[in-house]
Amino acid sequence: MKDAYKTIYDEFAAPEKRAKALLGLMTLKEKVGQLNQHLYGFNIFERKGEKFELTEEFKKEVDEFGGIGVLYGLYRADPWSGKTSENGITAALTPKAYNTVQHYVIEHSRLHIPMLLSTECPHGHQALDAGLLPVNLAVGATFDGELLRKAFKACGKQLKDMNVDFALMSVLDVCRDPRWGRSEECYSEDPYLSSVMAENAIKGMRSSGVATVAKHLCAQGETKGGVNASAALIGERELKEIHLPPVKAAVKAGTDGVMAAYNEIDGVYCHANDKLLNGILRDEYGFDGIVMADGCAVDALTQMTGDTEKSAALALKSGVDVSLWDKAFTTLADACEHGLISEKEIDEAVLRVLTLKFERGLFERPYIDKKVQKAAYYRIPELSSKLSEESVVCLKNTGVLPLKKCRILVTGPNANDIYRQSGDYTPPVDDGDASTILKGITDRIGKENVVYAEGCRLFEFDEKLCGDAVKKAKECDALVVVLGGSSSRFESVKYDINGAALKDDRISMDCGEGRDISDIRLNASQTRFLKELKKTGKPVITIIISGRPYGVKEVNEESDALLQCFYPGPYGGEAVSRVLFGDCDVTGRLPVSIPETSGSLPVYYNHKASYNTGNYADEKNGTLFPFGYGLSYTGFKFKNCSLTRDRISFTVKNTGKRCGTCVPMLFLRHRETEAVQRVAELKWFKRIELEPGEEICLTEKLDCDTFKTYDGNLRFTTEPGKTEWKLCEGGKTVAEGTVQRQRGHENEI
Repeated sequence: MKDAYKTIYDEFAAPEKRAKALLGLMTLKEKVGQLNQHLYGFNIFERKGEKFELTEEFKKEVDEFGGIGVLYGLYRADPWSGKTSENGITAALTPKAYNTVQHYVIEHSRLHIPMLLSTECPHGHQALDAGLLPVNLAVGATFDGELLRKAFKACGKQLKDMNVDFALMSVLDVCRDPRWGRSEECYSEDPYLSSVMAENAIKGMRSSGVATVAKHLCAQGETKGGVNASAALIGERELKEIHLPPVKAAVKAGTDGVMAAYNEIDGVYCHANDKLLNGILRDEYGFDGIVMADGCAVDALTQMTGDTEKSAALALKSGVDVSLWDKAFTTLADACEHGLISEKEIDEAVLRVLTLKFERGLFERPYIDKKVQKAAYYRIPELSSKLSEESVVCLKNTGVLPLKKCRILVTGPNANDIYRQSGDYTPPVDDGDASTILKGITDRIGKENVVYAEGCRLFEFDEKLCGDAVKKAKECDALVVVLGGSSSRFESVKYDINGAALKDDRISMDCGEGRDISDIRLNASQTRFLKELKKTGKPVITIIISGRPYGVKEVNEESDALLQCFYPGPYGGEAVSRVLFGDCDVTGRLPVSIPETSGSLPVYYNHKASYNTGNYADEKNGTLFPFGYGLSYTGFKFKNCSLTRDRISFTVKNTGKRCGTCVPMLFLRHRETEAVQRVAELKWFKRIELEPGEEICLTEKLDCDTFKTYDGNLRFTTEPGKTEWKLCEGGKTVAEGTVQRQRGHENEI
């Protein structure tokens, strides 16, 4: 035993060796405690002034299990948690709050084992005084992985100072049905773009010293009818071609954890999917971190197993290491005693948790010993605003953009509500640290040149509001109409046990977790309002702020210019105003296809060549704006474009009189294969900034997997045959050709 203690406290010993020594001293109950993330961290304390008192529930949990493995959401602040600047943990109070909790855990653990802390970080930290980024769908529109990496590195620096161990990051979901309320959490409908963004997000966070849990594994975006947590009715080929590439990228980037998804795939829940969690994730991809459950998901297995002990044993055997809020994992000791699982199997999971604790230095440095700063200190607002700027997609421009300084009416339900442009999982935001579209334009041209009218409610037409806006419109030179949807929880919302919004007759949000919709057309009341404004004869610039692509055919027809802004975040107003007035080029490109109607779904561009998507008798085309589409304020000319087995080369020139950014994209279509391929697949892209008249020649090496496909036996290889390629910019083809594939040539690249 002396040797064990000596190893445990030897800071220079390997973390796994120290973890094994500690594991040998633990009781079964203590081991089970290390696998539990049972508590809602935001409920374990009561703030009294600048002091924090721990709840009896928290103390009981620590006493029962001889410590705590992982604590979730200590810093979480939002309407569901009920934490605000008055009763929550501000940046200034972070050291006191964290140290109070960690000290109690260590002092009431027989072996003095510190806890790990996990926190939500889907698009920035969901906490007070923490900076937020645009939602993932907006980030996808930037096609700028490098900027995303910098942004998450900045977020990570703040999390590191807050002693956060796990950042729970939504980076794995691929959007295949825009009716799904969680579309905003996806980077794209495309696996390659999603993978590039996932890899950069994970690398950015980890470079700051914070471990990551990438979520969700897997195929959650392949919903049935767009309904959250519904079955993914797909086979292994679709899983590997579309949904697993971001997972592979996250593992390659070094993610320390992966969170299982709620859905089932072909009849097997992800939390009970041994082939997915062990066979693919660990054995095939080489992942050696922890697998975390999603909230209450292990308990949900009971509808299948009929018993919480059986559910806990099934999840652990299938590869889940750490629970989240469920009761099931608290019964693991009983499950072991009843022969449902062995203590050895429990030990394997515990060893992963303990090893991570040693790797993170918690035994030597368990407390916060420095001041925690607000977001601005870490440059988060600056980077967030830049991401917002790059995410704006111009869908239509008859020449009214960029705007010149004039008298402008700013109107619409999303023109002046910071939470309607920030997305789901948003904490309370300080008005002084945020910018709505109205504020951004006002700051840009002065309040004497801006007229504001609400004009229309989000889901309801109001004659009086509309009349006021029309009257004011007649006195202005241009109309900026801000429409769209909302994932704001800062209105009337009821919550499920896992924090998802419940279905409610009082509609206040139409996007976000739990807010799936059957019809993706923009709300009719907003379209009616837009038509009334159009009658004034004034130039109409419409901005859609949303968490999903809406069917905006009528909106497009009534607008002189149309901008798509997936939730641009709290600094979006200033960023969008820079684009509107031409302080920068408009550089966003669609990361998802925009459909004509709900009936034409799915409209993702990379469908199988075995059928014609949108080939309906009553519709000409199912897609209104395709993946990759986006207009610029300048023009670009491409020439000398060529593709070989390992390189792409071309010359591009900015033909306009303004600085501009083009985003060329390489798409492939494989012919002469054993299995049905897709009509197009994105394989490479790049943001290129050019001065007026500037011309550059570019040659870039392609990834060694570029020409690989899954053959008839699901082997990932390069089959000999022909590949058609096209280079596109802004949704238009600028060059195309063919290249011959040769078996094994991936080894030559």
